[in-house]
Amino acid sequence: MSSARRTAPPRPTSRDVARDAGVSQATVSLVLGGKWRGRVSETTAGRVRDSARDLGYRPNLAARSLRLGGTRTALLVVPALTNEFFARVYTGAAAVAAEHDFGVVLYPSPDGTGPARDPFASSRAALDGVIASSMAADALGALRGAGLPLVMLDSDPGDSGAAAWVNLDIADGMRQVTEHLLGLGHRRFVHLASAVDTWTFAVRARALHEALRPVPDVTVRTVTAALDVRAGVEATETAMAGPGPLPTAIVCDDDILAAGACKAVRRRGLRVPDDISVTGFDDLALATAVEPELTTVRLPAEQVGRRGMTALLAVLQGRPADQGDLAVRLVPRGSTAAVRP
Repeated sequence: MSSARRTAPPRPTSRDVARDAGVSQATVSLVLGGKWRGRVSETTAGRVRDSARDLGYRPNLAARSLRLGGTRTALLVVPALTNEFFARVYTGAAAVAAEHDFGVVLYPSPDGTGPARDPFASSRAALDGVIASSMAADALGALRGAGLPLVMLDSDPGDSGAAAWVNLDIADGMRQVTEHLLGLGHRRFVHLASAVDTWTFAVRARALHEALRPVPDVTVRTVTAALDVRAGVEATETAMAGPGPLPTAIVCDDDILAAGACKAVRRRGLRVPDDISVTGFDDLALATAVEPELTTVRLPAEQVGRRGMTALLAVLQGRPADQGDLAVRLVPRGSTAAVRP
């Protein structure tokens, strides 16, 4: 066996990229640093990116961090990684971060939506900014006192503590649910509401009641439950055991609660949707795993993450972040049907 040491091929440098693309190193720095718009043409920027990709060039992030005075790292604070919605938010945020040579560190609240340890106890100096879901409410005190740019997701835009907000049109989603059920002849409703006290669930409740208020002969009963299937089952059983006729439709704040509602309806010997229609919210994978499949509102979770990271980058660069709520869409499936005569 040869004793000669094998040496790795030299790592390509920005000079190599500049030579291959036929531009200056300064142009390479502008393009790969995301600061080329208005200074370099689209064609040239594309040529630089192509050269960097073909050569396998990766910027020296440590050196770049020293030059910029930051670590090119964002903290994403979510209530729970076990929730598919927030996993998809992370996917979107990480994709945009990678395009700009940023890293994303996840900080989930330990028990889902309850108190979290101070996320800055050991990493305050290692972050450039924070993206946080309003559902991670108990971590927000530490976030607001950290002196870092904060982008809030799915939160009250009237809150002055954030530099930017990324919201979904939650109210429109609930209006779409309500119009769908009213069109099917439903007039007796149960609202299976999340027990988590956050802006996004308050918006759902308000939109539902505002949409139903002008309709004659409508009744709505609200019951609350923790965000898990068992709690959804128990709250639905309580609602159905109450006085008066059974509801014809159960409107749930999310798909997990809706799965519990469907289970409770079946336990009573009734059928979904023949006897009672059920709707969800989020369009998680669970929505098509249950039978019948859930009518629900599709939320573009990855787009939330993408826009959240894009907004943070804009704030860090002193630019205004994009405004406007992200559109949501009702997806009718087998869990809703017309009221039987």
